[in-house]
Amino acid sequence: MVDKEDLRQQLIDGFEGADFPVSSPMDLVPALPNGPATTFESGDVSFTAMELNQKGGGGDFPYDEVENLVDDIMEGLEEEDYI
Repeated sequence: MVDKEDLRQQLIDGFEGADFPVSSPMDLVPALPNGPATTFESGDVSFTAMELNQKGGGGDFPYDEVENLVDDIMEGLEEEDYI
């Protein structure tokens, strides 16, 4: 079972180092420790940053802060029943 708060915090930790505002998913890559291969895991789910972009709908860029970005990622994953 997914711990949504844990996953949300992992996403914040992963993306908060980006140079906000960001205007595309590519603006987030330099902030990730393993680039697009950076993995976020909770319970029985695991997503790379690249998969998040595909599965979560990619977001509604631009984003001025990490919390809004992560909120949209989490919402997209929930809407698509990934979490």
